[in-house]
Amino acid sequence: MTVRLAPLDYSDLKRCAELERILFAGDDPWSESTLRAELDHGHQYFGAYVEGVGLVGYAGISVLGTLRDAEASVHTIGVDPGWQGRGIGKALLRALLAVADEFAAPVFLEVRTDNEAALALYQAHGFGRIGLRRRYYQPSGADAYTMARPAVVGEKAQKDGTT
Repeated sequence: MTVRLAPLDYSDLKRCAELERILFAGDDPWSESTLRAELDHGHQYFGAYVEGVGLVGYAGISVLGTLRDAEASVHTIGVDPGWQGRGIGKALLRALLAVADEFAAPVFLEVRTDNEAALALYQAHGFGRIGLRRRYYQPSGADAYTMARPAVVGEKAQKDGTT
């Protein structure tokens, strides 16, 4: 199986919204128009594609600020349940982190407190819990941890003299 990551295209939004309804059924899944607004605002979104199958996962991040004072926020990561456990979520997260690292930005996210797989993935990539948001997800009322990964100063930041 070969998974190809590429920037998410507007033509993929219907499939993303379908996956949102499957993955986040007990909460407030994002609609196609919400996802479109994410792309319209210039946030970085990636799709995970399998030849002959199509889109099996997606992920998005925003970076606010400039190279010297940027901050990044993971908006979402979703993988089709039939394709979970194959490293697709990890590949998508790494793509998002590479975007943040270009800006030497710390990265923040929220994750359900009962999502053990996601918690393990984030912890393995340097995230730590910094807070608890009670009843963050609606309408389920599920709690979320706020997690953060410190800025990683990459080659680009070093070349620009911002280290």
